[in-house]
Amino acid sequence: MDARLNLLGNPVAAKALRHVISAGKVVSDSTLPAATQELVKIRASQINGCGFCTDMHTKEAVHAGETSTRLHLIAAWREATVFTDAERAALELTEQGTRIADAAGGVTDEAWENAAKHYDEDQLAALVSLIALINAFNRVNVIVQQPAGDYQVGQFG
Repeated sequence: MDARLNLLGNPVAAKALRHVISAGKVVSDSTLPAATQELVKIRASQINGCGFCTDMHTKEAVHAGETSTRLHLIAAWREATVFTDAERAALELTEQGTRIADAAGGVTDEAWENAAKHYDEDQLAALVSLIALINAFNRVNVIVQQPAGDYQVGQFG
């Protein structure tokens, strides 16, 4: 299976993605915990049906020391006891921020206030940016039908 468009081989797509990747570097360099960042990327990718990003970020999380139990329970985080209150707040914000079209009011005040209990303003800025960025990557990969399963840890960095 091949993607509909070679994102790194096309000069326009590659240039656009370099800008998105550059924005992502700001987030990865922030004080938002790395484990939280991977959980957010995986959950949004699951919701959006982005196999490529789910594959990539699951493998990166394992490489960074994430447990298989936590990875297997991300989609069922509400019922799982393995996530901290801060991670749960980030996952709720991720779900609401990813499913904006499903909720007439967008992200609820309750979800925002809960996240704000656990993260300072810079971390919230990183979290909001991360949710937006992973959703952008998901959409690009889903649109071009980017194949999943062959990602190697560190492949793009």
